[in-house]
Amino acid sequence: MLYFAIIIVIVISFTLYRRRRRRMLTQVILTDVQKLLLTKNIDYYNQLSDLDKAYFEDKIEQFLDDVRIEGVGLQVTDLDRLMVASSAVIPIFRFKDWRYRNITNVLLYPDTFDEDYQYEATEDRNIMGMVGSGYMNGQMILSRNALIKGFSKNPGMENTAIHEFVHLIDKADGAIDGVPEGFLPFEYIKPWVRMMHQEIHKIESGHSDINPYATTNEAEFFAVVSEYFFEKPDQFQTRHPELYDMLSRIFGQDPAQG
Repeated sequence: MLYFAIIIVIVISFTLYRRRRRRMLTQVILTDVQKLLLTKNIDYYNQLSDLDKAYFEDKIEQFLDDVRIEGVGLQVTDLDRLMVASSAVIPIFRFKDWRYRNITNVLLYPDTFDEDYQYEATEDRNIMGMVGSGYMNGQMILSRNALIKGFSKNPGMENTAIHEFVHLIDKADGAIDGVPEGFLPFEYIKPWVRMMHQEIHKIESGHSDINPYATTNEAEFFAVVSEYFFEKPDQFQTRHPELYDMLSRIFGQDPAQG
């Protein structure tokens, strides 16, 4: 009986220590209501064990501490923030102690926008997400409609917000070029580049189900197939096993296995 009492005391002490430490490390602490929003809206979160859910929540808090999410023409809600943060955390979930150093702000627009960042009364308003450059460096723009669609209960193979955060992962080595050198051992770089070009040729010839936008360049290919990898992992693994294995190596995840 004494043994079990000691175990209970140790567990309670560790839990209290963890909570105190989290408060020292971050200013943002998720409430029970916010955790419920994650449960209702983020399928990736629901597939995790209880321990990994706590880790996911920690990374959400860390991201919201580091990055400011602002609305342009809209009022940002808790759900908006959690969806943006989840989009950031999902691809880096298995990266130990890694955080985004190349972004400070996410600007959330009501809908699509053009290359001049305008979202009202323009014919060329067809952009759903963008990583800023030049004077917009360190900022990301996302369409709220695209953000919500990416986490709908009937998802396709696309998730615009994950796509844009994958660009930032790609950019971590200094260039958005489709080759995330910091996350791919040197001996796999040439096979990855060869694999990209082979699949781009298949897409162009109509023999692939991957979104044709992936043929724009290597950077867009990496972001597009990463969306597919996280949104429809079982289907992606079945239809593109080699690509799946390579992305599993890059992200340190095997989402088809849950």
